Amino acid sequence: MTSLSIAEAAEQTGLTAHTLRYYERDGLLLHSVERASSGHRRYTADDLRWIEMVTRLRSTGMPIRDVRRYAALVRAGAGNEAERLALLLAHREVVERQLSEVGSHLRAIDYKIALYENKVSPEG
Repeated sequence: MTSLSIAEAAEQTGLTAHTLRYYERDGLLLHSVERASSGHRRYTADDLRWIEMVTRLRSTGMPIRDVRRYAALVRAGAGNEAERLALLLAHREVVERQLSEVGSHLRAIDYKIALYENKVSPEG
């Protein structure tokens, strides 16, 4: 893959062109996206991999400020791995708590489903 237009990158990532521009403008990407001679953005495989990571972090509820901080640390290069690790470990704890809570909600829903299935089944 050489590079993709913003429309192609949007299709590949499942994001809108607006979101891709926002990610770049708000400092969530590792660098400014390359531009063609026409001035149009051209996304590389590395750009798409990073966008996927940003999307995962956002999808799991990481605040924009933390994503921005993580991107800044990665951009800064070697020497701050302990900070990156701490940021990701803290976020992992939040995600684990959310998963536990959702699991509890799912068990409650399953309980109610079982009650209704018993009521509407022919044997009930």
